[in-house]
Amino acid sequence: MNQFTHINASGEANMVDVSGKTDTVREARAEAFVRMAPETLQLIVSGQHHKGDVFATARIAGIQAAKKTWELIPLCHPLLLSKVEVQLEAIEADNLVRIESVCKLAGKTGVEMEALTAASVAALTIYDMCKAVQKDIVIEQVRLLEKTGGKSGHFKVDA
Repeated sequence: MNQFTHINASGEANMVDVSGKTDTVREARAEAFVRMAPETLQLIVSGQHHKGDVFATARIAGIQAAKKTWELIPLCHPLLLSKVEVQLEAIEADNLVRIESVCKLAGKTGVEMEALTAASVAALTIYDMCKAVQKDIVIEQVRLLEKTGGKSGHFKVDA
């Protein structure tokens, strides 16, 4: 197993020095699910939610969050992202919204945290917009799906 990179020799939290690394194209995909009552999902899908377009708001929130990840997660590097995409899909048969985010750049460090933050904040935004209608909405399974680039290479979750 690899060692933690954010811990120095004294066991203290430490921002990793990436100055010696080579720039490579890096991309990461993450997902989150938001489970809710069928009636709540129907309000979103039909466009009848009193707060407006829930998916559009969640998409913008996720994109903004990816760009601010370095401000939210203490040891993350500020990154010049070249792409952030957030897709939302209603899965009415399961009363779910599936969120998938993609972040990309050419740089010295990965974009996994940015993709995870985008998916998480999009899910939180759905909760925020729908909490007046339903308070027991559940955010589930926030996870990294895939990452490419960098020294550790390609990672993809098993199907």
